[in-house]
Amino acid sequence: MARDFSHIHNVSAQFLLNGVRTPSRVFVQAVALSLLVWACAAHAASKPKNEDCLVCHSDSTLTKDHNGKPVSLFVDSDKFKHSIHGSMFTCVDCHTDVKGPVHETTPKKITCAGCHADAQDAYSHSYHARPAKGSTLPAANCEDCHGGVHEILAADDPKSPVNHKNIPATCGRCHGQKFLMESNGVSAQPFVSYQESVHGQAVEKGSTKAAVCTDCHGAHEILAANDQKSPIYKFNVPQTCGKCHSAISQTFMQSIHGQGISRGNDLAPVCTDCHGIHSIKAHKDPNSTVARQNLVQDACARCHAGVRLSQEFGIAQNSVSTYQDSYHGLAAEGGSVVVANCSSCHGVHNILPSSDPHSTVNPANLETTCGECHHGVTRKFIVTKVHMNPTRANDIGSITVRWVRWFYLVLIFAVIGGMFLHNAIIWRSKAAARRRMQNPRMVRMTPNQRWQHLVLLSSFIVLVITGFALKFPYSWIAVVLGMGEHLRSIVHRVAGVILISAGIYHVFYLIATREGRKLIWDLAPRPKDAFDVWATMRYYLGLGGEKPKFGRFTYGEKAEYWALVWGTALMGLTGIMLWANVWVGNLLARWWIDLATTVHYYEAILATLAIVVWHFYQVLFDPDVYPMNWAWWDGSMAVDHYRHEHGLDTEALAEAEGKSATGANESSSENSAAKPNDEAPQK
Repeated sequence: MARDFSHIHNVSAQFLLNGVRTPSRVFVQAVALSLLVWACAAHAASKPKNEDCLVCHSDSTLTKDHNGKPVSLFVDSDKFKHSIHGSMFTCVDCHTDVKGPVHETTPKKITCAGCHADAQDAYSHSYHARPAKGSTLPAANCEDCHGGVHEILAADDPKSPVNHKNIPATCGRCHGQKFLMESNGVSAQPFVSYQESVHGQAVEKGSTKAAVCTDCHGAHEILAANDQKSPIYKFNVPQTCGKCHSAISQTFMQSIHGQGISRGNDLAPVCTDCHGIHSIKAHKDPNSTVARQNLVQDACARCHAGVRLSQEFGIAQNSVSTYQDSYHGLAAEGGSVVVANCSSCHGVHNILPSSDPHSTVNPANLETTCGECHHGVTRKFIVTKVHMNPTRANDIGSITVRWVRWFYLVLIFAVIGGMFLHNAIIWRSKAAARRRMQNPRMVRMTPNQRWQHLVLLSSFIVLVITGFALKFPYSWIAVVLGMGEHLRSIVHRVAGVILISAGIYHVFYLIATREGRKLIWDLAPRPKDAFDVWATMRYYLGLGGEKPKFGRFTYGEKAEYWALVWGTALMGLTGIMLWANVWVGNLLARWWIDLATTVHYYEAILATLAIVVWHFYQVLFDPDVYPMNWAWWDGSMAVDHYRHEHGLDTEALAEAEGKSATGANESSSENSAAKPNDEAPQK
């Protein structure tokens, strides 16, 4: 309508200005102008008004068929009237192809670009304009964010979806839906993290200044983080955060980190590297990465504990470890809330190299910096380095500490080593004397069985040490072992092959030899074993009853043997699967490798603890066998002890007692034969 009257004004003005203004010509022009105005008014009157359109479209049941599905044509007149469009335009201002209240053809689809060209152009370059995976529709369009086309409200309207306080909820309609996001290869976690962040919590409490999604990502031209034009591109992050935190941003850009960003160094940290991205929390929040108790490990150590900074820029890589070994680090680890951390000395956003005169750790400023905690410090107090590494530094203090360290290492080795050697000599002598007193003796393990046990023992210990060193490469086990990852893996696999080979040999031993067949028969579980468990517990708890008698093997020895068989088979199978992971993954599925890894790890823990808690008690800590059951070494056992523990094995006891009696008779005969010879000279 406005465009038509503007056109009338231009035409009439040209008409009136052309030619000479005589009375007759003026009269003719006036008549013509009146006719023209009347014609345009008549034309305008023929255009449908909003009321004309709403006669039909206010009916909530009005629909049209689209690809076999009904589509609603209902327009809520009240909402449209109060919308930003309803207060400025009529229906036909947008639906320009509608010429009358009655239209046979479907109006063309309306685009926002006609009025909002800049926003449309920005949107066309954004992530939202790209079709979602497996869809021909864009990821999000104007209506998804601004609301229905007939109900769009101004951004400053509290009810508008794009009002500042409503932005998180609007974005969350898509980005908070886990299955929707994951189906498009995107995680919904960022939205969840934002809700729990200091920004999200502030918005939830009614803040109109806290950052929402559009403050960081933009409104219409939302770009990927790796796009150089994106406000969340790494080198743009300080500027983006500076929109709210301008003073901090300016300070940061002057710091060593900010200077690195200005030079294009992608290893230099920006705001999000220390504070987080969507999960930013207040520095007093105990879960914040920059909280006092988390700052060293969660913020600074992520860069300064690695070797890349030292290799690329010559920055000392032991800054974190030397801090952790210092009084400050140990006190912080112990829970101190007042001890100095990295930011206490180096600053927070204003970190500068020690060579900079403005740096808090510049030698000229150290008295002030240290004096904040240590009141009254002098130059002598600050001479010594804080991140002291006495193995490398050449100052007098470091050299002195280094010599004292070596003196004590030698002293400790000599004193403690001498003590250990002294006690070992006495222990060996006493153990041998105690063993000589335990006669007569009988065979408990044959040489073949002892060799099998020795191979099993050796390979198992090597597997435990190398296995846990591989799993925990920074543990004390790995440090003591002192092997590289590659060598440890080779040793671990060799020990595994030896263990599996010993297991295969044992199976053939059980089948092919009389000794083996008897062994497996004696180790077979029997119902009596279950009753023996109950009777043993009653006896040692003092609840009555007699101590049960056992045959060649107790229930505990049988349980340990079959657990060993099961564990060896399971560890061998999963170990081979992990060794041939590509072949197994292609044959079965990748998750089988994960399953094998889990079983191998936890079965190793189970086996190790079982040996320490169960087997070591039987052969080391049981008072009846102290200081050790030596059967694994020489295969023998005292007959009295065997009778006490395995009284039902009458066959073995009879054989042992028969041999003992034979030996005693032979010894007596030798002594009798010797006596006449000894006494002959006296006669």
